[in-house]
Amino acid sequence: MFALIVHWIDSVLRLPVRFSSSSRNVSFFALVAAFGGFVFGLDAANISGALRFVSAEFELDSIQQGTLVGCALLGVILALFFTGSFCEKCGRARVLLAIGFIYSLSSLLSAFAVSYGMLLVGRFIGGVAFASITVSAMYIGEIAPAHQRGKFVSINQFMIGLGLLCAFVINYFLVKSLPTATWLTNDNIWRVMLGAELIANAIWVGLILCIPESPRWLAKKGRDEEALFVFEIIAPVEKAKLLLEDVKNSLSSDNELNSLSQLKALFGPGLRFVLFIAVAYAFVQGATGMNAVLFFAPMVFEQVGMSVEDTFMQTISTGAVGLAATFVAIGFVEKLGRRTLTIAGLLLVVIAHGSTFLGFKQASYEFNDTAIKQLTAYFQQNDLPVASLASFAGKSFDTDVALKTELTKHFDKKTLPLVSGTIIEKTIIDVNASLVLFGIFAFLAAFNLSIGPIMWVIFSEIFPNKVRSVALPFAALVQTISSWSIQQFFPWQLDNMGVANIFLLYAGIGLFGLVIMYLYLPETKGKTIEELELELTNQNSMEAK
Repeated sequence: MFALIVHWIDSVLRLPVRFSSSSRNVSFFALVAAFGGFVFGLDAANISGALRFVSAEFELDSIQQGTLVGCALLGVILALFFTGSFCEKCGRARVLLAIGFIYSLSSLLSAFAVSYGMLLVGRFIGGVAFASITVSAMYIGEIAPAHQRGKFVSINQFMIGLGLLCAFVINYFLVKSLPTATWLTNDNIWRVMLGAELIANAIWVGLILCIPESPRWLAKKGRDEEALFVFEIIAPVEKAKLLLEDVKNSLSSDNELNSLSQLKALFGPGLRFVLFIAVAYAFVQGATGMNAVLFFAPMVFEQVGMSVEDTFMQTISTGAVGLAATFVAIGFVEKLGRRTLTIAGLLLVVIAHGSTFLGFKQASYEFNDTAIKQLTAYFQQNDLPVASLASFAGKSFDTDVALKTELTKHFDKKTLPLVSGTIIEKTIIDVNASLVLFGIFAFLAAFNLSIGPIMWVIFSEIFPNKVRSVALPFAALVQTISSWSIQQFFPWQLDNMGVANIFLLYAGIGLFGLVIMYLYLPETKGKTIEELELELTNQNSMEAK
């Protein structure tokens, strides 16, 4: 039965949707491949909105909160060990289809979780599906023309941004409806958030059946007629044979390499410079704090003193800024080039995080009579333990760490996530909200304008055909580990380091990346994968090996 299903999928993928022009075909295929990014964006925003309510439901501490968010990236790490082999054996389109079904399973398990452990499993499985971003970058890089490849690969980040914005809007209206909607409660709102992406999953699975396999993968497997057929769909007919010949020439110098041989070649002398660029870029992109702002957005805005509803409203603004910046990146990636956008973006990242650090640095918290009266009214209205406020009357705290340490002594794990935002809102003083908001929005713009989408463009270009199936997942693995460390420890850092010091750390990492990219990052725009292979690798070293 499984063999029949695989045969049917293969036959469907050989009959892709076709438009009247090759550019429209490429645009459609790229959008479909990148739709996994849209689902990823939905998932990221949904868990950031659901975290407060999940924490109250299952009484989670800061490490458990970080694990709940970070376990998805542990799934990515596991998946990336096998993604290259599956892409090499089964093809890019089939792997994308399998990932679509995995996303659906994750959504079902997460939405109907009856325990923290079950929710972790659902999130972990969803993390396996996050490998779609790597596979789609690989696929798009192999079907897009050289002079437009940057634009098309950047669609990945655009779709992530679109998914984020859609989920932020949905989450805001769910939270806004919470006091009045009888069917919506603190106990089930997170289930609605996490289950909402099932609709997008179903749409994506249907669309994947309408795209062809990568022609470069087909050529590598000796299926030249099928590869030529696809090239004739995605390029002018008169150029199709030439493109196929270029790919065949690129592959002819070596026999097909298995995964282990590809890894040996990747770490060989000829690719050392390429690997250095990829690893450095991946580390910096993951460690500059995007996942802290992305997955913990309401928690970050809570530190400024916003109400719960206002924090969710601000997430919509972050989604809109990120999406607009990605749209600009798509328009300029072929004009300004990858290097210019990367360096300019990292410079703005450093400035943005520095602004956020300065804005939070002077924050203090005071439980004066006005604050106590407002908090008492709020606690009474929401049936919360008013007696717990008595010990705070007249007290002040110089740092957010000192305040949170004291709060944990008086509120249990079920109550604290629901009251911490309101307490900070009513007591915070001396925070420079303008600097903080400028820093956060400037960082979102900088990331989505540069290192967010450009990293995937660089990855799709710099690796030779013979190692691409292993090289892209490896580079993504580095980025994922870097991102995971940010997600896993952010709640703990927030409680123990303070928000100001966290953003100072991110600024330092951004400065490190700025120096490295300025010194070493080459420009890759307008060149075919085969041309870049000749330019960036030491062919003599490879042959000697």
